[in-house]
Order: sequence, then C-alpha cells, then structure tokens
Amino acid sequence: KLVGLKAGDAQTMLDARRLGMKIADRVYSSLPPDHVVRQSPPAGTRVKVQQRAHVVLSLGPQKVSVPSLVGQSARAARIELLRAGLQVGEITSLYLPDRELDEVLQQNPPPQSSNTGSPRVNLLVSQGERPAEYVMPDLAGMSLADAQRRVSAAGLHLSKISFAASPAQPRGAVFAQLPLRGAKIVAGTNIELQVVE
Repeated sequence: KLVGLKAGDAQTMLDARRLGMKIADRVYSSLPPDHVVRQSPPAGTRVKVQQRAHVVLSLGPQKVSVPSLVGQSARAARIELLRAGLQVGEITSLYLPDRELDEVLQQNPPPQSSNTGSPRVNLLVSQGERPAEYVMPDLAGMSLADAQRRVSAAGLHLSKISFAASPAQPRGAVFAQLPLRGAKIVAGTNIELQVVE
C-alpha cells in the first residue's frame, strides 16, 4: 500500500520489491505535498518484477480566498462559491423581521480567509419575518360553503376538494380534512377537504 506515504518512501518500498514508480498526476488533496493520493494497481495486486506502479501525488490542500457573501441571496452566494472552487456547507436559518428573505447574514470561514481545509463555507441565512401561526380549525361536519368561508377568512387556501360517500354524514358536509384539526399552520397553507357526495 503506497497511499499516504511520501513519494520517496513509496519509491524505496517499490525498489525493495524490484518494482518501478511512475508519477501519473498531481492533485490538490488533504494530504501533505508529495504524498501518494492514489495508486494503480491497487495494494495486494500480484504484478511482474520490473512493473511500474502509477501514482498520483498530492499538491497539498488548495488555498482559496473565501469571497464575501454577507448581504447576498443564498442563491447568489452558492454561485459565487462555485466560481471560487468552493461549496456551500451547512445552511442555518432564522427569522429576522428587518432582513430580506434568503439574505446571507454570516459565513464561516469569514471573507478573505485562506480556506486550506474543507472546501465548504457554512452560511447563516435570514428567513425574513416569522409568519403568523394558527391552529387548524375543525371543519368536520360543516357544510362545504361554511367551511370555504372559514378557510378564506383565516387567510388559508383551499387547494383540493374531493367527494366520497359517507353514510354517517349528510350530503355536502365535510367529513375529512388535511391538515388535521389542531395542527400548527401558517397563512397561505393549502387545505384539502373531503366532502360527502
């Protein structure tokens, strides 16, 4: 196994087995410079004497200057990171009434730092103002017209009405709903009702 060894140590190990070494490539990696990142053939493979192992050596971690993302939208931040050869890491969000929805508030690592470890940048993003929360009312047993008025008055949206037979309820009455009675909902929540046909 050559992976993880310094190039000189790998060459010495191969020389002892009467094998050669060819450097196929050099790539950025978390290993220190001149350490073997990959090898071919893999460790444990039987080979002929004098055959060469092809190795890829490390250039060490890539040093990238982290761009300033604070104040941008999360989408713009993602594009900026890709351009810099970085990725979005963890995204944490919180409600802030005085900030735009999806605005980047903080980043880690900070701007202009040299990112030599992980290629990921973690973001704290605003969710804007917290929407008002309500408890889903019980609409079962109401007529469809009364249920529609109640849903509309609460600022909710009736997205689907389906009809089915139910011998226990009068025709035109609501007998099932989604979200269920008592569920926590916000303005604009889509409501589905099942009504007796």
